[in-house]
Amino acid sequence: MLAVVLVLVAAGAVATVARLPRQRRGSSLRDGRRAGRPVPGVDYAPGTGDDAEVPRDTPTRTIESLELPGEAAPDDARDLIDPAAGRMVRLRGRLARSNTAFGRGLLALLSRDVLDADAWEEVEDLLLTSDVGVKATETIVANLRTKVTVLGARTTDDVRELLRGELLALVGTTMPRELRLARHEGGQPAVALMVGVNGTGKTTTCGKLARLLVGEGSTVVLGAADTFRAAAADQLATWGERVGAEVVRGPEGADPASVAFEAVAAGKRSGADVVLVDTAGRLHTKAGLMDELGKVRRVIAKQGPIDEVLLVLDATTGQNGLLQARVFTEAVDVTGIVLTKLDGTAKGGIVVAVQQELGIPVKLVGLGEGPDDLAPFDPEVFVDALLAGPSAPEAA
Repeated sequence: MLAVVLVLVAAGAVATVARLPRQRRGSSLRDGRRAGRPVPGVDYAPGTGDDAEVPRDTPTRTIESLELPGEAAPDDARDLIDPAAGRMVRLRGRLARSNTAFGRGLLALLSRDVLDADAWEEVEDLLLTSDVGVKATETIVANLRTKVTVLGARTTDDVRELLRGELLALVGTTMPRELRLARHEGGQPAVALMVGVNGTGKTTTCGKLARLLVGEGSTVVLGAADTFRAAAADQLATWGERVGAEVVRGPEGADPASVAFEAVAAGKRSGADVVLVDTAGRLHTKAGLMDELGKVRRVIAKQGPIDEVLLVLDATTGQNGLLQARVFTEAVDVTGIVLTKLDGTAKGGIVVAVQQELGIPVKLVGLGEGPDDLAPFDPEVFVDALLAGPSAPEAA
């Protein structure tokens, strides 16, 4: 009898031990919340060693979460689109708030009673950390030192005017920034090719640009030549549906050049004004992928001229964007820059650096995630926003 009791007790102990790991695993989510610790799969993407079975209750953001027009017909949708004119001014306050350290920091330094060697070194450091670039920084500091000495500028207003003039000279007020996307005589649509590395926002920018063009009365065809990522074609199709633009796509893994070719052909058949071709993101260090991009360009060119090759750069990448721009320019002859995420952690100086180093104009800037947060770049509004501080108005 005693032996039977001992066996039962031992069996119960084994069963209890066997259940413990499962109970601990099942309660890890609750325990983590009680302890205030971040939970993998909920508060951040799970990594090595994290429990992959934890349910994710914060789904990845998709294009559907943007405030695009509802199921409106194309003509009705146009009425809901902010016009291009004034977009940059409307977003001035947002840009000013994100670049307060750059503009106000420079004004504070240059307004000191004594501008000695240490003060000028601080000015130089601030410009460099704001992604202005070495060449442009040296130019600004040299010119400002001369003008401050000669003119004796000391008040904030005096210094602001001097700094504004230097920044405008470097950003450039005479560079051609207009998008050359007018339909050609004889029915040939204008063609724009969107290029860039992974994660810069090419597909979203393509959709926003289509929305901008439709709002101005143009008919648009979108070419989903990013055939390596099925979500890219789906995302572009969503934009096309919402703004009333035809979308040409191919099967996953199809030749991107063939999809681009068919998109231009479809634009010619339908009498569209503009064809926008979205391409897959590719690392500028991968020679094979850059060669493929060159092939896409050559294939499109067989049907007519390519009016714009727009390089989409993430403004938060700073000086790394310059290297990307150089390589892409060699591969496909970039005609204009689109700077996205300029409202985030970007320092603002990248606008100066890109144009000084490469001579390629910034034509569009993205200042937010809203569908109308893509604006034609205005150098004067941009510089004024840098120097205005956080009190700048967001609407005009």
